[in-house]
Amino acid sequence: MDLDFRLRRVQDLAADVRRGRLSAREVVGHALARIDAVDPSVGAFVAVDGDRAMDAASTVDAAVAAGRDPGPLAGIPVGVKDLEDAAGFVTARGSLALDPGPPAERSSALVARLVAAGAVVVGKTNTPELGHKADCDNPRFGPTSNPWAPERTPGGSSGGSAAAIAAGMVPLATGSDGGGSIRIPAACCGLTGIKPSLGRVPSGGQAPPDWMDLSTRGPMAYRASDVVAALDVVVGPDPSDLRSLPHPDVRWADALVEPALPARVAWSPTLGYAPVDPEVRQACERALHALEAAGTEIMVVDRLFDEDPLETWLVLSATYNLRSLAHVRGTPAWEQVDPLLAASVEWAAGLSTLDLVRAQDDCHRLNLRLVSLFRDVRLLLTPTTAGVAPPRSLGGAGEVDGQVDVNWVRFTYPFNLTRSPAASVCVGLGASGVPIGMQLVGPQHADLVVVRAAAALEAAVGFDRTAPVG
Repeated sequence: MDLDFRLRRVQDLAADVRRGRLSAREVVGHALARIDAVDPSVGAFVAVDGDRAMDAASTVDAAVAAGRDPGPLAGIPVGVKDLEDAAGFVTARGSLALDPGPPAERSSALVARLVAAGAVVVGKTNTPELGHKADCDNPRFGPTSNPWAPERTPGGSSGGSAAAIAAGMVPLATGSDGGGSIRIPAACCGLTGIKPSLGRVPSGGQAPPDWMDLSTRGPMAYRASDVVAALDVVVGPDPSDLRSLPHPDVRWADALVEPALPARVAWSPTLGYAPVDPEVRQACERALHALEAAGTEIMVVDRLFDEDPLETWLVLSATYNLRSLAHVRGTPAWEQVDPLLAASVEWAAGLSTLDLVRAQDDCHRLNLRLVSLFRDVRLLLTPTTAGVAPPRSLGGAGEVDGQVDVNWVRFTYPFNLTRSPAASVCVGLGASGVPIGMQLVGPQHADLVVVRAAAALEAAVGFDRTAPVG
Protein backbone atom coordinates (compact mmCIF):
# COMPACT_ATOMS: atom_id res chain seq x y z
CA MET A 1 0.00 0.00 0.00
CA ASP A 2 1.38 3.43 -1.02
CA LEU A 3 1.80 5.52 2.11
CA ASP A 4 3.01 8.74 0.51
CA PHE A 5 1.08 11.10 2.78
CA ARG A 6 0.89 13.72 0.03
CA LEU A 7 -1.10 11.41 -2.22
CA ARG A 8 -3.68 10.16 0.28
CA ARG A 9 -6.35 12.06 2.15
CA VAL A 10 -6.03 12.20 5.92
CA GLN A 11 -9.57 10.92 6.42
CA ASP A 12 -8.92 7.93 4.13
CA LEU A 13 -5.77 6.95 6.01
CA ALA A 14 -7.57 7.20 9.32
CA ALA A 15 -10.50 5.17 7.95
CA ASP A 16 -8.09 2.40 6.94
CA VAL A 17 -6.71 2.32 10.48
CA ARG A 18 -10.17 2.37 12.07
CA ARG A 19 -11.28 -0.56 9.89
CA GLY A 20 -8.14 -2.59 10.49
CA ARG A 21 -6.95 -2.45 6.88
CA LEU A 22 -3.82 -0.62 8.03
CA SER A 23 -2.26 -0.46 11.47
CA ALA A 24 -1.42 2.76 13.26
CA ARG A 25 2.05 1.34 13.82
CA GLU A 26 2.52 1.01 10.05
CA VAL A 27 1.43 4.61 9.46
CA VAL A 28 3.50 6.08 12.29
CA GLY A 29 6.44 3.83 11.38
CA HIS A 30 6.33 5.21 7.84
CA ALA A 31 6.40 8.77 9.21
CA LEU A 32 9.41 8.02 11.40
CA ALA A 33 11.25 6.31 8.53
CA ARG A 34 10.52 9.25 6.23
CA ILE A 35 11.79 11.69 8.86
CA ASP A 36 14.99 9.67 9.23
CA ALA A 37 15.50 9.61 5.46
CA VAL A 38 14.56 13.16 4.52
CA ASP A 39 14.79 15.49 7.49
CA PRO A 40 18.59 15.66 7.68
CA SER A 41 18.45 17.68 4.44
CA VAL A 42 15.30 19.67 5.34
CA GLY A 43 15.54 20.41 9.07
CA ALA A 44 11.79 20.50 9.66
CA PHE A 45 11.88 18.74 13.05
CA VAL A 46 13.68 19.94 16.16
CA ALA A 47 12.70 16.92 18.29
CA VAL A 48 11.38 13.45 17.52
CA ASP A 49 10.37 10.73 19.99
CA GLY A 50 9.88 7.53 18.01
CA ASP A 51 9.39 5.30 21.04
CA ARG A 52 6.64 7.50 22.46
CA ALA A 53 4.97 7.71 19.06
CA MET A 54 5.02 3.96 18.48
CA ASP A 55 3.62 3.35 21.97
CA ALA A 56 0.76 5.74 21.18
CA ALA A 57 0.21 3.96 17.85
CA SER A 58 0.02 0.64 19.68
CA THR A 59 -2.71 2.09 21.89
CA VAL A 60 -4.69 3.03 18.79
CA ASP A 61 -4.26 -0.46 17.35
CA ALA A 62 -5.34 -2.05 20.63
CA ALA A 63 -8.54 0.00 20.57
CA VAL A 64 -9.29 -1.17 17.02
CA ALA A 65 -8.60 -4.79 17.97
CA ALA A 66 -10.98 -4.48 20.93
CA GLY A 67 -13.76 -3.13 18.72
CA ARG A 68 -13.52 0.46 20.00
CA ASP A 69 -13.36 3.50 17.72
CA PRO A 70 -10.08 5.35 18.43
CA GLY A 71 -11.37 8.50 16.74
CA PRO A 72 -11.66 10.19 13.34
CA LEU A 73 -7.88 10.82 13.12
CA ALA A 74 -6.87 7.31 14.18
CA GLY A 75 -3.15 6.75 13.75
CA ILE A 76 -2.46 10.02 11.91
CA PRO A 77 1.11 11.22 12.66
CA VAL A 78 1.31 14.87 13.72
CA GLY A 79 4.16 17.37 14.03
CA VAL A 80 3.67 20.12 16.62
CA LYS A 81 5.03 23.62 16.03
CA ASP A 82 7.64 24.44 18.67
CA LEU A 83 5.71 27.43 19.99
CA GLU A 84 3.07 25.10 21.39
CA ASP A 85 3.09 22.52 24.17
CA ALA A 86 2.95 18.81 23.46
CA ALA A 87 3.07 16.57 26.54
CA GLY A 88 6.51 15.00 26.98
CA PHE A 89 8.31 17.49 24.74
CA VAL A 90 10.26 20.64 25.61
CA THR A 91 8.83 23.85 24.12
CA ALA A 92 11.97 25.77 23.16
CA ARG A 93 10.35 28.47 20.94
CA GLY A 94 13.53 28.62 18.85
CA SER A 95 15.25 30.65 21.54
CA LEU A 96 18.62 30.42 23.29
CA ALA A 97 17.80 33.40 25.50
CA LEU A 98 14.74 31.83 27.14
CA ASP A 99 14.94 28.83 29.44
CA PRO A 100 12.61 26.24 27.92
CA GLY A 101 12.21 24.43 31.23
CA PRO A 102 11.28 20.76 31.53
CA PRO A 103 9.12 18.83 29.06
CA ALA A 104 5.51 19.94 29.04
CA GLU A 105 3.22 18.00 31.34
CA ARG A 106 0.11 18.93 29.36
CA SER A 107 -0.58 19.56 25.69
CA SER A 108 -2.20 22.71 24.35
CA ALA A 109 -5.92 22.52 23.66
CA LEU A 110 -5.25 22.10 19.93
CA VAL A 111 -2.79 19.22 20.41
CA ALA A 112 -4.91 17.58 23.12
CA ARG A 113 -7.96 17.57 20.86
CA LEU A 114 -6.00 16.05 17.97
CA VAL A 115 -4.66 13.32 20.25
CA ALA A 116 -8.12 12.66 21.69
CA ALA A 117 -9.28 12.08 18.09
CA GLY A 118 -6.63 9.37 17.64
CA ALA A 119 -3.73 11.36 16.18
CA VAL A 120 -0.16 10.51 17.26
CA VAL A 121 2.42 13.21 18.01
CA VAL A 122 5.81 12.28 16.54
CA GLY A 123 7.79 15.44 17.32
CA LYS A 124 8.18 19.22 17.35
CA THR A 125 8.68 21.33 14.20
CA ASN A 126 10.99 24.29 13.66
CA THR A 127 10.01 27.96 13.83
CA PRO A 128 11.79 31.32 14.01
CA GLU A 129 12.43 32.60 17.52
CA LEU A 130 9.03 33.42 19.08
CA GLY A 131 7.57 33.12 15.57
CA HIS A 132 8.58 36.69 14.81
CA LYS A 133 9.37 36.52 11.07
CA ALA A 134 8.41 34.94 7.75
CA ASP A 135 11.61 32.90 7.52
CA CYS A 136 12.28 29.66 9.40
CA ASP A 137 15.58 29.78 11.23
CA ASN A 138 16.55 30.52 14.80
CA PRO A 139 19.58 30.71 17.10
CA ARG A 140 18.85 27.37 18.79
CA PHE A 141 18.14 24.98 15.91
CA GLY A 142 19.22 26.76 12.73
CA PRO A 143 17.34 26.88 9.41
CA THR A 144 14.68 24.79 7.71
CA SER A 145 14.91 24.31 3.94
CA ASN A 146 12.10 24.39 1.40
CA PRO A 147 11.49 20.84 0.08
CA TRP A 148 10.87 22.29 -3.39
CA ALA A 149 14.25 24.08 -3.48
CA PRO A 150 16.65 23.49 -0.55
CA GLU A 151 18.40 26.82 -0.98
CA ARG A 152 15.12 28.67 -0.37
CA THR A 153 13.04 29.35 2.73
CA PRO A 154 9.84 27.41 3.44
CA GLY A 155 8.41 30.63 4.85
CA GLY A 156 7.41 31.22 8.43
CA SER A 157 6.70 31.15 11.09
CA SER A 158 5.11 27.70 10.72
CA GLY A 159 7.86 26.78 8.27
CA GLY A 160 8.89 23.54 9.97
CA SER A 161 5.33 22.24 9.89
CA ALA A 162 4.84 23.23 6.25
CA ALA A 163 8.15 21.70 5.16
CA ALA A 164 7.41 18.46 7.04
CA ILE A 165 4.08 18.12 5.21
CA ALA A 166 5.45 19.12 1.79
CA ALA A 167 8.26 16.57 2.15
CA GLY A 168 5.82 13.79 3.05
CA MET A 169 7.13 13.32 6.60
CA VAL A 170 3.73 13.76 8.25
CA PRO A 171 0.24 14.31 6.84
CA LEU A 172 -0.75 16.73 9.60
CA ALA A 173 0.95 19.36 11.75
CA THR A 174 0.01 22.31 13.91
CA GLY A 175 0.61 25.94 13.06
CA SER A 176 -0.21 29.40 14.28
CA ASP A 177 -0.83 32.57 12.31
CA GLY A 178 -0.19 35.99 13.83
CA GLY A 179 0.79 37.79 10.64
CA GLY A 180 0.55 35.14 7.95
CA SER A 181 2.41 32.31 9.64
CA ILE A 182 0.14 29.56 8.28
CA ARG A 183 -0.63 31.17 4.91
CA ILE A 184 2.93 32.24 4.01
CA PRO A 185 4.60 28.82 4.47
CA ALA A 186 1.60 27.16 2.83
CA ALA A 187 2.18 29.35 -0.22
CA CYS A 188 5.93 28.71 -0.20
CA CYS A 189 5.53 24.93 0.16
CA GLY A 190 2.55 24.25 -2.11
CA LEU A 191 -0.07 23.54 0.57
CA THR A 192 -3.57 24.78 1.22
CA GLY A 193 -3.29 26.70 4.48
CA ILE A 194 -6.30 27.92 6.43
CA LYS A 195 -6.26 30.58 9.16
CA PRO A 196 -9.56 30.27 11.03
CA SER A 197 -11.29 33.23 12.59
CA LEU A 198 -9.76 34.32 15.88
CA GLY A 199 -11.28 32.10 18.57
CA ARG A 200 -12.32 29.17 16.38
CA VAL A 201 -9.41 27.08 17.68
CA PRO A 202 -8.91 27.91 21.36
CA SER A 203 -5.63 29.27 22.69
CA GLY A 204 -6.43 28.89 26.36
CA GLY A 205 -4.45 27.19 29.08
CA GLN A 206 -2.56 28.23 32.19
CA ALA A 207 -0.58 30.98 30.42
CA PRO A 208 -2.06 33.86 28.40
CA PRO A 209 -1.75 33.52 24.60
CA ASP A 210 1.58 34.84 23.32
CA TRP A 211 0.16 37.13 20.65
CA MET A 212 -3.28 37.81 22.10
CA ASP A 213 -5.62 39.25 19.45
CA LEU A 214 -3.33 38.64 16.47
CA SER A 215 -2.58 34.94 16.47
CA THR A 216 -4.84 32.04 15.55
CA ARG A 217 -3.82 28.41 15.98
CA GLY A 218 -4.84 25.71 13.57
CA PRO A 219 -3.96 22.45 11.86
CA MET A 220 -1.91 22.35 8.67
CA ALA A 221 -2.09 19.72 5.94
CA TYR A 222 -1.65 19.19 2.23
CA ARG A 223 -5.14 20.00 0.94
CA ALA A 224 -8.32 21.68 2.16
CA SER A 225 -10.13 18.42 2.92
CA ASP A 226 -7.24 17.30 5.15
CA VAL A 227 -7.24 20.56 7.10
CA VAL A 228 -11.00 20.37 7.50
CA ALA A 229 -10.79 16.79 8.80
CA ALA A 230 -8.63 18.14 11.63
CA LEU A 231 -10.63 21.34 12.14
CA ASP A 232 -13.76 19.30 12.76
CA VAL A 233 -12.18 17.86 15.92
CA VAL A 234 -10.42 20.98 17.24
CA VAL A 235 -12.83 23.90 16.80
CA GLY A 236 -15.10 24.87 19.67
CA PRO A 237 -15.02 26.85 22.89
CA ASP A 238 -12.62 26.50 25.80
CA PRO A 239 -13.51 28.19 29.10
CA SER A 240 -9.89 29.28 29.62
CA ASP A 241 -9.86 31.23 26.33
CA LEU A 242 -11.63 34.60 26.55
CA ARG A 243 -11.82 34.79 22.76
CA SER A 244 -13.04 31.29 21.94
CA LEU A 245 -16.15 31.07 19.78
CA PRO A 246 -19.15 28.76 20.16
CA HIS A 247 -19.09 25.45 18.36
CA PRO A 248 -20.24 25.69 14.72
CA ASP A 249 -23.74 24.45 13.96
CA VAL A 250 -22.50 22.14 11.18
CA ARG A 251 -19.51 19.90 10.53
CA TRP A 252 -16.83 21.65 8.52
CA ALA A 253 -16.52 18.60 6.29
CA ASP A 254 -20.13 19.14 5.18
CA ALA A 255 -19.01 22.37 3.53
CA LEU A 256 -16.85 20.34 1.17
CA VAL A 257 -19.60 18.03 -0.08
CA GLU A 258 -20.16 20.54 -2.87
CA PRO A 259 -17.21 22.99 -2.78
CA ALA A 260 -18.02 26.23 -4.55
CA LEU A 261 -16.88 29.79 -4.93
CA PRO A 262 -19.38 32.59 -4.41
CA ALA A 263 -20.97 33.84 -7.60
CA ARG A 264 -19.09 37.14 -7.25
CA VAL A 265 -15.65 37.72 -5.72
CA ALA A 266 -13.26 40.65 -5.43
CA TRP A 267 -9.68 40.54 -6.73
CA SER A 268 -7.22 43.05 -5.31
CA PRO A 269 -3.78 42.53 -6.83
CA THR A 270 -2.05 45.12 -4.62
CA LEU A 271 -4.54 46.00 -1.81
CA GLY A 272 -3.70 49.56 -2.83
CA TYR A 273 -0.14 49.63 -1.49
CA ALA A 274 1.76 46.40 -2.19
CA PRO A 275 4.18 45.82 -5.06
CA VAL A 276 3.86 42.31 -6.48
CA ASP A 277 6.24 40.23 -8.57
CA PRO A 278 5.02 39.77 -12.18
CA GLU A 279 5.20 35.96 -12.04
CA VAL A 280 3.15 35.90 -8.83
CA ARG A 281 0.52 38.17 -10.36
CA GLN A 282 0.46 36.13 -13.59
CA ALA A 283 -0.03 32.86 -11.72
CA CYS A 284 -2.90 34.35 -9.73
CA GLU A 285 -4.49 35.80 -12.85
CA ARG A 286 -4.35 32.41 -14.59
CA ALA A 287 -6.28 31.03 -11.63
CA LEU A 288 -8.77 33.88 -11.97
CA HIS A 289 -9.33 32.97 -15.62
CA ALA A 290 -10.14 29.42 -14.52
CA LEU A 291 -12.67 30.79 -12.04
CA GLU A 292 -14.25 33.02 -14.67
CA ALA A 293 -14.52 30.05 -17.00
CA ALA A 294 -16.40 28.25 -14.24
CA GLY A 295 -18.88 31.11 -13.96
CA THR A 296 -17.48 33.29 -11.16
CA GLU A 297 -17.72 37.05 -11.65
CA ILE A 298 -14.50 38.89 -10.74
CA MET A 299 -14.73 42.44 -9.41
CA VAL A 300 -11.35 44.20 -9.49
CA VAL A 301 -10.53 46.35 -6.46
CA ASP A 302 -7.39 48.36 -7.08
CA ARG A 303 -7.34 50.13 -3.73
CA LEU A 304 -8.74 48.39 -0.69
CA PHE A 305 -6.73 50.09 2.06
CA ASP A 306 -5.37 53.65 2.09
CA GLU A 307 -1.91 52.58 3.24
CA ASP A 308 0.15 49.62 4.35
CA PRO A 309 -0.90 48.76 7.94
CA LEU A 310 2.57 47.37 8.73
CA GLU A 311 3.27 49.81 11.57
CA THR A 312 -0.03 48.96 13.23
CA TRP A 313 0.84 45.27 13.09
CA LEU A 314 4.36 45.93 14.39
CA VAL A 315 3.08 47.93 17.37
CA LEU A 316 1.02 44.93 18.47
CA SER A 317 3.36 42.05 17.58
CA ALA A 318 6.53 43.70 18.88
CA THR A 319 4.80 44.62 22.14
CA TYR A 320 3.69 41.02 22.60
CA ASN A 321 7.30 39.92 22.07
CA LEU A 322 8.49 42.57 24.52
CA ARG A 323 6.22 40.95 27.10
CA SER A 324 7.94 37.59 26.47
CA LEU A 325 11.51 38.94 26.50
CA ALA A 326 11.36 41.85 28.96
CA HIS A 327 13.01 39.85 31.74
CA VAL A 328 16.14 39.13 29.65
CA ARG A 329 16.73 42.68 28.38
CA GLY A 330 19.94 43.99 29.88
CA THR A 331 21.21 40.51 30.80
CA PRO A 332 23.90 38.42 29.05
CA ALA A 333 21.12 36.29 27.55
CA TRP A 334 19.97 39.30 25.50
CA GLU A 335 23.01 38.86 23.22
CA GLN A 336 21.60 35.49 22.13
CA VAL A 337 18.30 36.90 20.83
CA ASP A 338 17.86 37.01 17.05
CA PRO A 339 19.11 40.54 16.10
CA LEU A 340 15.98 41.40 14.11
CA LEU A 341 13.76 40.31 16.98
CA ALA A 342 15.90 42.22 19.50
CA ALA A 343 15.67 45.40 17.41
CA SER A 344 11.88 45.20 17.16
CA VAL A 345 11.56 44.59 20.90
CA GLU A 346 13.79 47.59 21.70
CA TRP A 347 11.59 49.69 19.43
CA ALA A 348 8.48 48.44 21.21
CA ALA A 349 9.98 49.40 24.58
CA GLY A 350 9.70 53.03 23.48
CA LEU A 351 5.99 52.85 22.65
CA SER A 352 3.28 54.28 24.88
CA THR A 353 -0.02 52.86 26.02
CA LEU A 354 -1.67 55.39 23.72
CA ASP A 355 0.23 53.85 20.78
CA LEU A 356 -1.33 50.49 21.64
CA VAL A 357 -4.84 51.92 21.82
CA ARG A 358 -4.38 53.69 18.51
CA ALA A 359 -3.24 50.42 16.94
CA GLN A 360 -6.47 48.81 18.15
CA ASP A 361 -8.37 51.74 16.64
CA ASP A 362 -6.64 51.07 13.32
CA CYS A 363 -7.85 47.46 13.47
CA HIS A 364 -11.40 48.75 13.78
CA ARG A 365 -11.02 51.04 10.77
CA LEU A 366 -9.47 48.30 8.61
CA ASN A 367 -12.38 46.03 9.41
CA LEU A 368 -14.88 48.72 8.46
CA ARG A 369 -13.34 48.75 5.00
CA LEU A 370 -13.91 45.01 4.74
CA VAL A 371 -17.49 45.41 5.97
CA SER A 372 -18.07 47.80 3.08
CA LEU A 373 -16.40 45.45 0.57
CA PHE A 374 -18.37 42.41 1.69
CA ARG A 375 -21.66 44.15 1.03
CA ASP A 376 -20.92 43.57 -2.67
CA VAL A 377 -19.00 40.27 -2.62
CA ARG A 378 -18.58 37.29 -0.31
CA LEU A 379 -14.86 36.70 -0.85
CA LEU A 380 -11.68 38.70 -1.41
CA LEU A 381 -8.80 37.25 -3.44
CA THR A 382 -5.20 38.54 -3.37
CA PRO A 383 -1.72 37.12 -3.87
CA THR A 384 -0.58 35.42 -0.66
CA THR A 385 2.94 36.85 -0.92
CA ALA A 386 4.43 39.58 -3.08
CA GLY A 387 7.24 37.28 -4.29
CA VAL A 388 8.02 33.58 -4.36
CA ALA A 389 9.89 31.86 -1.52
CA PRO A 390 13.24 33.70 -1.47
CA PRO A 391 16.76 32.27 -1.15
CA ARG A 392 17.84 31.80 2.45
CA SER A 393 20.98 33.75 1.57
CA LEU A 394 18.88 36.93 1.71
CA GLY A 395 18.49 36.47 5.46
CA GLY A 396 14.72 36.62 5.54
CA ALA A 397 14.28 39.31 2.88
CA GLY A 398 12.49 38.50 -0.36
CA GLU A 399 12.71 39.35 -4.02
CA VAL A 400 9.98 41.31 -5.80
CA ASP A 401 10.38 42.13 -9.48
CA GLY A 402 14.15 41.65 -9.29
CA GLN A 403 14.60 43.85 -6.23
CA VAL A 404 15.43 42.78 -2.68
CA ASP A 405 12.39 43.52 -0.52
CA VAL A 406 12.46 43.02 3.25
CA ASN A 407 8.65 43.02 3.37
CA TRP A 408 7.69 40.48 0.72
CA VAL A 409 4.73 39.36 2.85
CA ARG A 410 2.59 42.51 2.80
CA PHE A 411 -0.63 40.73 1.89
CA THR A 412 -1.24 38.62 4.98
CA TYR A 413 -0.95 40.66 8.19
CA PRO A 414 -3.86 43.05 7.43
CA PHE A 415 -6.21 40.12 7.94
CA ASN A 416 -4.76 39.30 11.34
CA LEU A 417 -5.54 42.87 12.33
CA THR A 418 -9.14 42.36 11.17
CA ARG A 419 -9.34 38.80 12.64
CA SER A 420 -10.69 37.58 9.28
CA PRO A 421 -10.82 33.94 8.21
CA ALA A 422 -8.33 33.49 5.38
CA ALA A 423 -6.61 30.78 3.35
CA SER A 424 -3.86 30.26 0.80
CA VAL A 425 -4.18 27.87 -2.14
CA CYS A 426 -1.34 26.89 -4.48
CA VAL A 427 -1.98 28.16 -8.02
CA GLY A 428 1.22 27.02 -9.73
CA LEU A 429 5.01 27.05 -9.72
CA GLY A 430 7.33 29.96 -10.35
CA ALA A 431 10.32 29.88 -12.70
CA SER A 432 12.56 28.88 -9.79
CA GLY A 433 10.44 25.78 -9.16
CA VAL A 434 8.79 26.93 -5.93
CA PRO A 435 5.02 27.22 -5.43
CA ILE A 436 2.91 30.37 -5.65
CA GLY A 437 -0.17 30.93 -3.50
CA MET A 438 -3.38 32.89 -3.84
CA GLN A 439 -5.04 34.24 -0.69
CA LEU A 440 -8.77 33.99 0.03
CA VAL A 441 -10.30 36.25 2.71
CA GLY A 442 -13.84 36.01 4.02
CA PRO A 443 -16.18 38.16 6.11
CA GLN A 444 -16.13 38.03 9.90
CA HIS A 445 -16.66 34.44 11.13
CA ALA A 446 -17.53 33.21 7.60
CA ASP A 447 -14.99 30.41 7.87
CA LEU A 448 -17.10 27.98 5.88
CA VAL A 449 -17.22 30.38 2.93
CA VAL A 450 -13.41 30.40 2.89
CA VAL A 451 -13.11 26.63 3.34
CA ARG A 452 -15.60 25.87 0.57
CA ALA A 453 -13.95 28.35 -1.78
CA ALA A 454 -10.45 27.01 -1.06
CA ALA A 455 -11.53 23.51 -2.05
CA ALA A 456 -13.22 24.86 -5.18
CA LEU A 457 -10.10 26.80 -6.15
CA GLU A 458 -7.98 23.66 -5.68
CA ALA A 459 -10.27 21.82 -8.07
CA ALA A 460 -10.31 24.64 -10.63
CA VAL A 461 -6.50 25.00 -10.70
CA GLY A 462 -5.78 21.28 -10.47
CA PHE A 463 -2.26 21.61 -9.05
CA ASP A 464 -1.09 18.06 -8.27
CA ARG A 465 2.71 18.21 -8.15
CA THR A 466 4.73 17.09 -5.13
CA ALA A 467 8.04 18.46 -3.89
CA PRO A 468 11.06 16.68 -5.44
CA VAL A 469 12.68 15.72 -2.15
CA GLY A 470 13.96 12.29 -1.11
